[in-house]
Amino acid sequence: MTAIRIALNELRRLSAGKLPKLAMLALVLVPLLYASFYLYANFDPYSRLDKLPAAVVVNDQGSDGRNVGREVADELLKSGTFQWHEVSADEAKAGVRDDKYSFAIGIPAGFSQALLGVGTFQPQQATVTLTTNDANNYLSGTIAKQVAEQVRKTIAEKVGSEAADRFLVGFSTIYGKIAEAASGANKLADGLGQLKSGQAQLSDGANQLASGLGQLSPGLNTLRDKTKDLPSQASKLADGASQVAAGNAKIASTASAVASASADLQSNLNSVNGSLAQKLRADGLPEAQVQQVLSALGTLRAPLDSANTKIQDANSQVSQLASGSKQVADGAAQLSAASPQLASGIAQAADAGNQLSAGATKLADGEKTAVTATNQLADGSAQLRDGLNEGLKQIPNPDDPTRSATANTIADPVAINSASAASAGTYGAGLAPFFISLATWIGAFVLFLLLRPLATRALTAGASPFRVALGGWLSSAVLGIAQVIVLFGAVTWLVGIHIAHPLGAIGFAILVSLTFTAVVHALNAFFGAVGKFLGLVLLVLQLVSAGGTFPWQTIPDALYPLHIVLPMGYAIDGFRHLMYTGASTKILGDIAVLLTYLVGALLVSTLAARKRRVWTVSALKPELSL
Repeated sequence: MTAIRIALNELRRLSAGKLPKLAMLALVLVPLLYASFYLYANFDPYSRLDKLPAAVVVNDQGSDGRNVGREVADELLKSGTFQWHEVSADEAKAGVRDDKYSFAIGIPAGFSQALLGVGTFQPQQATVTLTTNDANNYLSGTIAKQVAEQVRKTIAEKVGSEAADRFLVGFSTIYGKIAEAASGANKLADGLGQLKSGQAQLSDGANQLASGLGQLSPGLNTLRDKTKDLPSQASKLADGASQVAAGNAKIASTASAVASASADLQSNLNSVNGSLAQKLRADGLPEAQVQQVLSALGTLRAPLDSANTKIQDANSQVSQLASGSKQVADGAAQLSAASPQLASGIAQAADAGNQLSAGATKLADGEKTAVTATNQLADGSAQLRDGLNEGLKQIPNPDDPTRSATANTIADPVAINSASAASAGTYGAGLAPFFISLATWIGAFVLFLLLRPLATRALTAGASPFRVALGGWLSSAVLGIAQVIVLFGAVTWLVGIHIAHPLGAIGFAILVSLTFTAVVHALNAFFGAVGKFLGLVLLVLQLVSAGGTFPWQTIPDALYPLHIVLPMGYAIDGFRHLMYTGASTKILGDIAVLLTYLVGALLVSTLAARKRRVWTVSALKPELSL
C-alpha cells in the first residue's frame, strides 16, 4: 500500500458522510477564523482613536495678555485625535474613575506664567496633569502617556521658539546699538585723526610763533629805545617845516606877480604887432614887406616869449612847492602831536612783545604735551573703533526668516529622518506574520482531532513504516495547504493587508504548514493521546518565545533557548521578510530550519510507525483516549 493511497483512504473516510464533510470544512476554516478575525479586529486601531473619549481641563489664567493653556486646549479640541471633552477638574476625575473618559489632561493655573517666564530669565517648570485608570484599559493609559508627552514636547518647542526668538531679537537690538557706537567710534577716530594732524600743524605754528616772537621782542625793544626822543625831534621838525612853508608862500606870491607882469607884457606885444601891421598897411607898405617887418619883430620877441614860458612854469612849480611845503608843515605838526602817543605805543608794544614771546614759549611747550595726549587719544579711539567693528562682526544679526528658523532649531534641535527599509503600514499588518504562523499551528493541531496519525489497516497489512508515516502525514498536509490558501485569500482580499511578494509568501506559508503538520503528526503518532497535549504545550511555549509581538530579544534570558530551538520564530521571521520587503539571504536560514523540522518530524513518525507494528495491551486499550 503506497503512502498516497493511505492518505486518500484517510481523506475518503473523513468525507464519507455529510457531517464528516462539514467537519473537514470546519478544520480547513479554523486558521481563517482565528487569524483573519483577529487581524480584522486589530487592522488599524490607531485610525479609530477619535472614538476614544478623553477629557481636557483648563484652569490657566494666562499671563501678559496670553493664555497658552487655552491655546493648547483649543488645538487638542480641534485636532480630532481623540473624542475630546472640555470639562471641570471634578468632572474629569469622576469621568476617568467611572470609565466615562479613558484619560484626562489638565492644564493648571499659572501654566502660562511659568512658561512665559523663561523669556524673562524667571524660569519655572510648567506642569501638565495626566489622569489615567488602568482599571478601564491598560493600553488607554499607555496611549495617554504618549499623548501627554507629545503635548509637552509641542508646548516646549513652541515656547522655546518664542523665547529663542526674543533672545535673538535682543541680539539684533544689541547689534544695532553696537553698530551705532561703532559708527560714532569711526567718526571719533576720523575726527581725532584730523585733530592729530591739525595739532601737529598747530604745534609747528606755535613753535614758529615762539621763534618769531623771540625775534620780534628784541626788535620792539630796539625800536622803543630809538624812538624815545621822537616827540622832541618831531616838534623841531614841525617848527622848521612851518618856517619853510611861510618862506615858500612868500616866494610863491612874488613869483605869481612876476608871472602876471610877464603875461601882461606878452599881451601888450601882441597888441603892438597888430597895430603896427595895420599902420604899415595904411601907409601903403606892401603886404610882403608888412610880413617881413612882423617876422623881424617875431624874431626879436622870441627871447621874451621863451622867458615868459619859463616864468609861467616856474610860477606853477613855486605854487606847488608852497602848497607841498604847507602840507609838509601840517603833517609835521600832526606827527609832532602824535609822536608822544606813538612813542608810548611802541614802548607798550615792546613790553607786550616780551610778554607775548614768553606766552608763546609756554604755548609751544603746552602744545607739545597736547600733541602727545592727542596722539594717545587718537590711538585709543582707533583701537576702540577696531574693537567695536570686530565685536560687531561677532554679534548675530539675523533677518526675520533666519531668526525664526534659528529659534525653531534652538527649541527643537534634533529632527528624526525616518528611513525605513520596510514598513508594515498598520497595526494589523505588523502582527500578521505572528498570527498567520500561530493560526497555521492551530490549524495543524485541530486536524488531528479527526485525522488518524497512522492508518491501522496499513500497519496490519505490513506496509513499510515510512509509507505508513508518510501516508498519515499527507492527508493532513493536503488539508493544511487548503487552510493557508484560504487564510491568505481572506487576509489579503477581505482584511486588506498588503503583501509585498504574494507568491513567495504563499509558497513559504505552504512550507510552514507542511512543517507544522509534520511536527504535530509526529507528536500524535509517537505519543498517541499525549501527543495532542504536547502539541498544545508547544503552542504555549512558542507563543511566549517566538517574538511575534515584541522583539524576541526582550524576552527573559531563560526563554532564549526556546526561541532558538522551536520553529515558529523562524516562520514569523520568514513571513516578515516576504510580506514587507521580499526575500533576502536570511530567509534561506528560516527555510533550512523548517525543512530540518519537516524531515525530522517524518523520521519521528516513521519511528512511531515501526514501533506501532508490534501490538501491545496498552496500544489495544490505552489508559487515556482523546
